[in-house]
Amino acid sequence: MKKRILLGATALVAAGVMALAGCSSERGGGSGGTSEGGSETSAPAGFEAGATIGVALPDKTSENWVLAGKLFTDGLEEAGFKADVQYAPASNTVAEQQNQIQAMVTGGAKVIIIGAKDGKQLSTQVQAAHEAGATVIAYDRLIENTDAVDYYVAFDNFKVGQLQGQALLDGLEARAGHPAPYNVELFSGSPDDANSAVFFDGAMEVLQPKIDDGTLVVASGQTDIKQTATDGWKAENAQRRMDSILTSTYGDKTVDGVLSPNDTLARAIITSVQQAGKPVPVVTGQDSEVESVKSIMEGIQYSTINKDTALLVEQSIKMVGQLQKGEKVDVNDTEQYDNGVKVVPSYLLDPVIVTKENAAEAYANVPNLLEIVKQYQ
Repeated sequence: MKKRILLGATALVAAGVMALAGCSSERGGGSGGTSEGGSETSAPAGFEAGATIGVALPDKTSENWVLAGKLFTDGLEEAGFKADVQYAPASNTVAEQQNQIQAMVTGGAKVIIIGAKDGKQLSTQVQAAHEAGATVIAYDRLIENTDAVDYYVAFDNFKVGQLQGQALLDGLEARAGHPAPYNVELFSGSPDDANSAVFFDGAMEVLQPKIDDGTLVVASGQTDIKQTATDGWKAENAQRRMDSILTSTYGDKTVDGVLSPNDTLARAIITSVQQAGKPVPVVTGQDSEVESVKSIMEGIQYSTINKDTALLVEQSIKMVGQLQKGEKVDVNDTEQYDNGVKVVPSYLLDPVIVTKENAAEAYANVPNLLEIVKQYQ
């Protein structure tokens, strides 16, 4: 099923540095097409060893972005490249990231990997990169409205949403303490992040039938993504909205569950409910942030998603290695991610749902999180 990421509809983490070398996605220095199996591409032109690789990341608002910057710096240098890793300041709009990408183009970067601050506002910069002969890889967040993005590497974000929706249902059945109907509220991410709509749509594919049949009741009535959005992925915005919902809707009622798209927002939502003196609902999350893993093991937050940032960075660097050698680049999805101009050839990794029950297994290869889990066993 093709997903138009532009039309958001209703309908990350900790790991050690891993060995980085070898394989993955479609067009760069030249272009080509691939099959879902990831083997069919025309070989790009290649470029000199030791070239500069630009990495433009958004602000350091979550642990996974901080870790990604370190892993890119270490991994690219280990693979023999010169790494130019830049963050857009949290205090700025997308303008600083636009300037950083343009500087990478001017500096001769052969590949520019972009974790977009706003994927809708980078078309001029990625077009300039193409005209200079650079390959553009969208990292974690799709770049929209341009045919100048060559590849997309991410976890399967629609599946992330599906897992979150199912976790909410499972948690309600296990923890609500009463039969359906259940009062729930819905939160989504920042409107300037293309992933926000994908997470939300995946979750609503699971939840909407249960809303329709009365199993779930969104007591506030706020079910449209424009109503559920959290500007900037900021915790204070989520907490403020939850405060408002509790005041306006839950005077003598209890909220049983909340769909939260990530851990930072989940903790803010939980804080709001606790400060209102109400029982903590079933709350989902994403990114396996340390404080949320602790909260899950303490029985407070219900779930998170493990998206191993080290694996995502490793996959990106594999793409760079193939492009440098002029080899074919593998992708495993050429149908889902339509950025409004083209379906971007993608390499998607599988996310893993994490609850208290499976945390030890889920984090078996993430030493610092596994150590946290063991402290509660």
